[in-house]
Parts: sequence; C-alpha cells; structure tokens
Amino acid sequence: MTYSSTESQSTPLDEIKYESFQEDEVKSFNWSMLILQAILFAVGIFNLISSTAIEDRALDLYKTQLLWFGLGLVATAIILLIHFSFLSRMAYFIYFINLVLLAVVLFIGNKTLGSSRWIHIGGFNIQPSEIMKISLVICLAKYFETDKTFNGYNFRQIIPPAVITIIPAFLIMLQPDLGTALILILTFLSMIIFMKVRKKTLVSLILIAAFTAPLAYQFALKPYQQKRILTFLDPMSDPKGAGYNSIQSMIAVGSGKLTGKGYRQGTQSHLNFLPEHHTDFVFSVFSEEHGFVGCVLLFLLFMAFLVNGLSISQQANDKFAMLLSLGVTIIFFWHIMINLAMVMGLLPVVGVPLPYLSYGGSSLVTSMIGVAILVNIANRKYMF
Repeated sequence: MTYSSTESQSTPLDEIKYESFQEDEVKSFNWSMLILQAILFAVGIFNLISSTAIEDRALDLYKTQLLWFGLGLVATAIILLIHFSFLSRMAYFIYFINLVLLAVVLFIGNKTLGSSRWIHIGGFNIQPSEIMKISLVICLAKYFETDKTFNGYNFRQIIPPAVITIIPAFLIMLQPDLGTALILILTFLSMIIFMKVRKKTLVSLILIAAFTAPLAYQFALKPYQQKRILTFLDPMSDPKGAGYNSIQSMIAVGSGKLTGKGYRQGTQSHLNFLPEHHTDFVFSVFSEEHGFVGCVLLFLLFMAFLVNGLSISQQANDKFAMLLSLGVTIIFFWHIMINLAMVMGLLPVVGVPLPYLSYGGSSLVTSMIGVAILVNIANRKYMF
C-alpha cells in the first residue's frame, strides 16, 4: 500500500490547530504556585543576605542557596514533564529507597552539632530526612488510594499506614532530629483524620498519646530535648543555657514593633545575640527588621500559598492526586505553623525550618519538588 504526498504531510489547517492547542495549553497553565514560590524565595534570599551580612560575609550563603534553587528548578522541570500517575506506580519503591538512605546516614552520615543527618554526594550534602517527607506522602497517598475502607477507619485498619510512618520517624529520631520526625507524624495524623476515623478510634488514639507522652519524654528524648521542653514552660529557668534561644528570639520578634528597624538594621542577629539566625530563627530576623506590618504581609503570602495547595487538592479528579496534593500542602502547613510558633515562644524549639526563608539546600529542593507535584496535578486534572 502506498500513500500520497498529501496524505503523509500535515495540512496548513492541522498546523493552525496544533499551534492553537499549544497557545491554549500555555494560557491554561496554572502558574499561581510557581509565582508564589518565586516571591517567597526572593523574600528569603534578601532576608538571608541581611541575616548573614556580618559574620558570614566570606561564606556568601545566599549564593549557595541560589545554586540549590537552580537544582530545584531542574527537579521542577523533570517533574512537570511526567504524569503524576508515575509517582503512584513508583510509590513503594521511592519509599523503600528513602528508608535505605535513612539507615545509611546513621552509619556514614556527616555529623554536625552532634547530629548525623547528611550524606555527601557529588559535592553536595543531601539530607534524606527532608526527602522522606515527600516520599512518605506519596506512599500514604498510594496506600489510601488502593484501600477500600468506606465507613471510617478503626484501630486495626490504621496500623499499616501508622507503621509506614513510624519506621522512618524512628530512624530520623536516631539521628537525632525531633522536628522532622514530628512533621512526619503530624502529616500522617492529618491525612488519617481527613480519611475519616471512627470516633472510638479517635478517642483511643488520644488516650494512647496521653499515656505514652510521659514515657516518650522520659525514654525517647535526649537530655537536651527534655530541657528544651522544660525551658519552653519557663524560659527564665535557664536564661543563659537551654532558654537562651527562645528568649533572644522573642526579644528580636518584639523589638520590630509596628514597622521594624529597617532592612539590615536588626541588632539581635547582626550583633550575634540571636542563634541560628539564618536557619531555624530566620523569621526572628525578618520580624525585627520589618515589624508587625511585614510579618502580616509574609503571613498572607503563606496563607495564599496554602489555600492554593488546598484548592488544587479539592479540584483533583483522581483519588491519588487529591491525597498527594493534600499531603504536600499539609507538610507546608505544619512547617510554617511550627516554625512561627517556635520563634515566638509558643512551642518548644524543635528545629523546623521555615519554607523558602530558612537556609538549607535539601529543605529548599524538597519544597520545590512539593510545589512541582502540586503544579503537575493542577495542570493535569482533566487528563487521565
């Protein structure tokens, strides 16, 4: 059989239709999460430049952060090219590989400040516990997608997803990294409540938590972690020791008053009173320099970010996509809430970074992967 030249070549009308399709795709592309991410990252870079303007001038940490952002853009491009269903097929494999990395880091990880959390790969320090946040959500979304429970989960039915969560949380606690382990547990609890838990099961979970909390405090927490909880209740009980971080952070937040002291004019960070001012307590630097007004604007940005994430989850027409986007948004929510409460003295210091503002390559790239997943789902909600 032979084909004529007119049959083998596209007609001008076909080309016009294809170009029109491409234009429609670009116009309908959901840019909101990427735009919000870019704004938050820009705020974070300028804040990082200010917070490290004195003692870290030679290190140029903001340049390293920009490099990580570039790597995050590469990861974003890759994720946007695939369909989210690929993550569903690879869910358990991704989870298992990340578990192996968490086990490996305990033996060959680089130790910093007494914690073994990083693996040195190709000139970069990778933190597997950060990546596990996304891996866990992908795995839980896959589990709940295939589960056939309709009348709410009883205690026996929540054991499998609980085990999926507890194993990496335990490995992370061994590093030790209480903050990240707490994020994993809170993410699981938030997702299981969304999936509906029977009232008796919920009461049982509350009672178990109340009973095990004192035991966990006594046997699971390190002495310095126990002291952080005690000084949270009374920071002045050890103002020059365990309570120092919290006290200096609250001073920095309060000293900003209404409009702040001005960009790069903060004294708590520049005079080195405020510890970890480029990581855990970066919001304290922002609050001191930009005051209540700046904090409200930043909070509104984060709120818009979270609302967009929830909107993507609500509009998803696929169960796995809905659960995955919900889980990713929950991760961001707990990071933001815990960090802000921590620096304002409303929660104990647990070492949870503020997305896009805190310095840290693994945290930044993981956040960008999370946003890429949300954008992927948002732009394929009508494609199956």
